Amino acid sequence: MNTDEQLIEHLSKQGVDDKMVMGHPAGLLVLFFTEMWERFSYYGMRALLTLFLVSTLADGGWEWTRAEAMNLYGWYTGFVYLTPILGGIIADKLTGYRKAILIGALMMTLGHASMALETVNNNFFFIGLGLLILGNGMFKPNISTMVGQLYPDNSSKKDAGYTIFYMGINAGAFLGMLLCGYIGEKIGWHYGFGLAGVFMFFGMLQFYFARTYFGRIGLDPRMLSVQGETTDEIGQIGGEDLNKNEEDETNPKVIRDRLIVIGVLIFFSIFFWLSFEQAGGSMNIFALDYTQRVLDGNAAVIFKWVDAALTCSR
Repeated sequence: MNTDEQLIEHLSKQGVDDKMVMGHPAGLLVLFFTEMWERFSYYGMRALLTLFLVSTLADGGWEWTRAEAMNLYGWYTGFVYLTPILGGIIADKLTGYRKAILIGALMMTLGHASMALETVNNNFFFIGLGLLILGNGMFKPNISTMVGQLYPDNSSKKDAGYTIFYMGINAGAFLGMLLCGYIGEKIGWHYGFGLAGVFMFFGMLQFYFARTYFGRIGLDPRMLSVQGETTDEIGQIGGEDLNKNEEDETNPKVIRDRLIVIGVLIFFSIFFWLSFEQAGGSMNIFALDYTQRVLDGNAAVIFKWVDAALTCSR
């Protein structure tokens, strides 16, 4: 059985229409755009957060000190990385991945809307941050899991599917930082926060109305048990009984080796994400304090000559 036939058989067993887009399940496209708009909202808001806090009252900010703003940003980011553990457990045991994603998307939409009302009452800002933290915990771990469930475990297309999915993450992050950042600085901080919420709302709607593309994938585990799904039946993927490997999977040596690999990855990931998250904190503050955004003098003359040369050479 070739890869395409194996994938189609897997989707059929999950009650999914075998409609494909560029050789991948149509549901991947739904998850792509859902994640893209969620990352648009997340990174769009993050681009504004510390800048809003340290901006002067005259510019619509709260005029916090750099240390105070970084402290709040650190707490917010820490909880954003912590809550997906709880969100994954809740989805596994209670809601299912699909419902968890919708709950998370709704909470984040309300969170951005609440932050946009910070001009009415400062408490709305903190309520909004809390909703974003909780919503992210429900949303983030479960949408990635649904991507994996679109493919058989041994499918060679799974890696390609995740690559396409992460292209949506990068596209959303890029657009969110540009648009929300520009609107927030030039028009008003609360408009930037609100714009992030608008696109999160779009992502939630398109996921809800396209849910038929997923069949039984991501449903409430209790609902699956009512429909007669058993562990053995779900284990039958692509015509191969995955439970045949149960003995190898529970081998203490296999488990130990996997835990060692996971431990090494976690250790080095700590340093990567510590550095990465500076983009929304210390790097934003540095850019605000030390970036010269107006060219004058010799720098302006050189830029104009180079720009003219490049333009005329086209």
